[in-house]
Amino acid sequence: MKKIIGREAEIEILKRALHSKQSELIAIYGRRRVGKTFLIREVFEDCICFEVVGLYRGGLSDQLENFSKEIRKRRKNAKIISPKKWSNAFVLLENYLDELRGENKKVIFIDEFPWIATQKSKFLMCFENFWNSYATKRSDLLIVICGSSASYMLQKIIKNKGGLHNRISQTIRLLPFNLYETALFLKSKKINYTQYDILQLYMVMGGIPHYLEKVQKGDSVAQNIDHLCFQKDGILYDEFNQLFASLFDDSERHKSIIKALASSKKGFTRDTLIKKSKISGGGDFTKKLEELIESGFVSEYLYYQNKSKQTLYRLSDEYSMFYLKFIENIKELGKGTWQKLYISQSYTSWSGFSFETLCIKHIYQIKKALGIHSVYSTNSYWFNKNAQIDLLIDRDDNIINLCELKFYQSPFTITKSYHANLVNKRNQFKIETATAKNIFLTMITTFGLNSNAYSLEIIENELTMGCLFEA
Repeated sequence: MKKIIGREAEIEILKRALHSKQSELIAIYGRRRVGKTFLIREVFEDCICFEVVGLYRGGLSDQLENFSKEIRKRRKNAKIISPKKWSNAFVLLENYLDELRGENKKVIFIDEFPWIATQKSKFLMCFENFWNSYATKRSDLLIVICGSSASYMLQKIIKNKGGLHNRISQTIRLLPFNLYETALFLKSKKINYTQYDILQLYMVMGGIPHYLEKVQKGDSVAQNIDHLCFQKDGILYDEFNQLFASLFDDSERHKSIIKALASSKKGFTRDTLIKKSKISGGGDFTKKLEELIESGFVSEYLYYQNKSKQTLYRLSDEYSMFYLKFIENIKELGKGTWQKLYISQSYTSWSGFSFETLCIKHIYQIKKALGIHSVYSTNSYWFNKNAQIDLLIDRDDNIINLCELKFYQSPFTITKSYHANLVNKRNQFKIETATAKNIFLTMITTFGLNSNAYSLEIIENELTMGCLFEA
């Protein structure tokens, strides 16, 4: 097995299943190009006895031929005629598996499972029967089903009410790399960017391994973004439309929600999001919003003290944010576009919001840097007509951290007016919430603070971007 960056928890789950004393069924889902296939192939490289990948937009006959072709490869001396239906295809698989004996686990890997399950094909029904009537009678099978289509994996597999109900041994939701893993990945490619550069890169593509794989050694971050996003051969030039089409059924409605959220820096409540996306509220909207949350595109952001009607939904996918803000309308300008834009005021303003999103995603690292990762705490936001706090940490040790998040090219200076703003936020919060807890103002910046009378007087905790890169 090659050195896999991160994924320690997922690897442990997979290895545990490999050594269990019964057959296992594992479902893995996650957005396109997050590394699902790579993970399975690397962990089970010597144990996979059958692997098939669904054909995108392939018909029933295409999928059946592809399935039987894989069996032919492994049963070289057997005469196998392509079946006409899935019940017969699974008989072929069972006959092949009957030839494989021994105590070691045999891994069956079905990749892009949703693409195989074409409409009216009865593939899912036949797979359910294969698992329940054949696989469970053996103790040496490990079946991994994998899919990028969140809508299918959630509704048809994980929440299955039929033959797979309560049959899944383990569900793995594979997420993008965090900043620590991203830095490790780039280092493995001999790309030695500073933390500030990695932050800028992450704001554009997030921690998607396939995107990061395309970063070129020897080019600056601006040069890489220019090539990947603004030149027609760049992988991120038109990835947005392909991404949603491959992940979701009826993807135009998912994109409507994403585009509505992209118009707000702070996010929307559910009711406002329904109006902005122009999708009628109800079961369909709830389902699509849930799919976007499960896929990592949207995050729920709780209002202080869990006032549910004030819960915000924020766009949390870096690439989608960047595409809709910059790429979509100006990509036709071509080579050199970003090297001009990244020094603009528009980017400076946008990067401040993007930095907020990064900090919220790396809340564990922030709590660790504050020395409170073992203290029970909740994180949320708060606002009234006169003040807004983007991140607060309410702790069980009688402290509330009010966090200010600043993305800046150099150490940040707290001026007289900014000091007055911070005092106002703290006072407004204390009065309206009537909290008896201690209030600690906490600054999280890229390069720290310039020490002056204002910072020394009001700031209890000072963190820099380095804390976000901790494991």
